[in-house]
Order: sequence, then structure tokens, then C-alpha cells
Amino acid sequence: MSMASQVLTGVVAALHVYFLVLEMFLWTTPFGQKTFARSAEEQQQTKILAANQGLYNGFLAAGLVWSLVSSYEPFAIQIRLFFLACVFVAGVYGAMTASKRILFVQAVPAAIAIAVTWLVK
Repeated sequence: MSMASQVLTGVVAALHVYFLVLEMFLWTTPFGQKTFARSAEEQQQTKILAANQGLYNGFLAAGLVWSLVSSYEPFAIQIRLFFLACVFVAGVYGAMTASKRILFVQAVPAAIAIAVTWLVK
């Protein structure tokens, strides 16, 4: 398995762990308010929704890590491509419905990792 595929998948997984922390634990902090350009009141009203969203990001990260630690390479690549595709779709949907920035923060890194993984499989 290509080291580039592993590294890019690790970067995407790390981003999703960061998203989990941001949405589950830092949402109502000044850092969360600044990151999402929302008022303290808006952040407080949506903290349960954000925590749920953060949990889903954690599941995506877990799937990507699973693909990195799986010992059977053909299966690991299938897992990797599946979870990277999920990240990509979520990023495109987020860009269409929430913020264009999500396209570059989430979908583009996943697309690059998919392309590299596809090329080396």
C-alpha cells in the first residue's frame, strides 16, 4: 500500500478528529464562535446538533483509522475508499448547504486521498 495513500488518509482522519473536538467540546467556546462566525446565543442553541455532527465526524475518523490498521491490504483499501467517499460526499453536501469553505477543508482533501489511493491500488 502506498505511503502517500496512508499519509493522506491519516491527514483526513486527523481533520475529522479535530472536527469532532471542535463540534463536541469547543462549540460554545469563544474559539468555536470565532471558527463558525456565530454568536454565543446561536452556538448555545445548536450545541446538541453540533455534538451529534461531531460524533459522526468521529465515526468517519474511526473508519479511516481502521483502514490504516487493517492487516489485509485489499480489504483495507476497500474500507479506505468507502470512508473517503463518505467524507467527500459529506463535504460536498456541507459546501452546498452550510459553507463553501467545507468544500476545501473536507471534500478536496478526501478527493485527493481517493485519487492517490485509487492510483496505487
